Amino acid sequence: MKRTLFILLAGLCIACCTPSFDVIVVGGGASGSCAAIQAARSGARTMVLEEGPWLGGMLTSAGVSAVDGNFKLRAGLFGEFCDSLARRYGSLENLHTGWVSRIMFEPQIGAEVLLNMAGREKNLTLVFGGRIRELRSLRSGWELSLEDGSRVRTRILVDGTELGDVAAACGVPCDKGNEDGVIQDLTMVLIVRDYGHGEDRTIPKPEGYDPALYANCCINPLNRPSAKGQMLWTAEQMLSYGRLPGGDIMLNWPIEGNDCYADMIDASPERRKALRDSAAAISLGYLYFIQTELGYKSLGIAEGVFPTEDGLPLMPYHRESRRIHGIRRFTLADAADPYSSTLYSEGVAPGDYPVDHHHFRHPDWESLPREWPRIWPFSVPLGVMIPRDVDGLIVAEKSVSVDFAINGATRLQPVVMELGQAAGILAAICARENLSPRDVPVIRVQRELLRLGARIQPYLDANPGDEAFAEMQLAGTLGLVRAQSFSSGWTNCSRLSISPEEAVRLCREAGIPSVNQSK
Repeated sequence: MKRTLFILLAGLCIACCTPSFDVIVVGGGASGSCAAIQAARSGARTMVLEEGPWLGGMLTSAGVSAVDGNFKLRAGLFGEFCDSLARRYGSLENLHTGWVSRIMFEPQIGAEVLLNMAGREKNLTLVFGGRIRELRSLRSGWELSLEDGSRVRTRILVDGTELGDVAAACGVPCDKGNEDGVIQDLTMVLIVRDYGHGEDRTIPKPEGYDPALYANCCINPLNRPSAKGQMLWTAEQMLSYGRLPGGDIMLNWPIEGNDCYADMIDASPERRKALRDSAAAISLGYLYFIQTELGYKSLGIAEGVFPTEDGLPLMPYHRESRRIHGIRRFTLADAADPYSSTLYSEGVAPGDYPVDHHHFRHPDWESLPREWPRIWPFSVPLGVMIPRDVDGLIVAEKSVSVDFAINGATRLQPVVMELGQAAGILAAICARENLSPRDVPVIRVQRELLRLGARIQPYLDANPGDEAFAEMQLAGTLGLVRAQSFSSGWTNCSRLSISPEEAVRLCREAGIPSVNQSK
């Protein structure tokens, strides 16, 4: 039976008692929702505090309902999410409706799936529409004061916000952008629908509309010479890129489409709203171009997708955030040459996507890098989520301790979901045993992830459920054997190229205890 709990935090305040939780996750995005679900499953009394009405962040609220990368690495909560989508749509193959991704879905369906996953957890309290007014450090934990006047306390705090707002409020030193402070473009994604022959869904001409902004979005009579070097597709190819299983179309197009340079990271709430509106204007201009210049008048904003008056997403798609100073820092060099350091041995969140940066809407884009060195499959180390100078806090989502370049690969949905699951395990251990996050051995989190059927490395030799899966993962993680990496189209791949029997033998000889996977 589906069990969903909606509460107002004020309803928790009985008499003068301040409610207390083992773990509070602020931000129910892709990472935060996984952190909260896993912390609850690990036995911690957990609350997730989400400003909006949905879980899922960029996966749902921002409308980026096409998963980038890790198709062959599905496991853990990320794999559970994909499996749930496959059941909703009939099969995994039914999710491959657009050419940008093998995992595509409608945002509202993704939000329902995550809500169902969260709603089954008896240790998890969901709070929607809650906003923090003040954070106060206690001797052992944190006290949060909310805008409605209520308060709540927690032993461990997890920052799952889109822009690292909790880390900033807690005084964690952070970096932003490149050496000049330039961040990646963001996007106000659109979900549009073809309303059929004879329908005219042309929107009013957006204020400040300039067709030159979109002239090279696809092959069309308005094309002009460009130094950007981006490949032009036909209009049909551009639209089929993001076709969702229900027939709607996701417009998240980087080729003179609806990317927008808008740095919201350090902005006030009022300034963030203004920048959000400017991003929405760019996207609506793109739609107007498609309707008027390309002739697709029957395409209009899809109704009934987002719970918003204008039919636009609940939030922009933020590709970049603050990046904390953690006890570990993961860099482009670490992903380009995994064995140049020992960070691979601390991995908890594998990824196979190349470095993907969006900068063409920045006014000085010509001075910014357009090509990045090749990287191989990687695994982000646990320590990137642990602040160097602030205790009792775990930072997830895109605000982890990585460099500007590799953020173009670590920011993607599967990786942040995996980071969230690892954060949930770490938070539960800390709350249960009264430990600081920095004092928990990485191997404890890694072994628990393996027990739960999650991956800690990107090896394709074995899958969760296989008899030697854990041994294969551990053999590479602990340096008993090195992986070989290669490319297959857009995807990077990694294998140990040893048999399961060899992996078991290596682990036994090294005295590594076996891991019993959950059934």
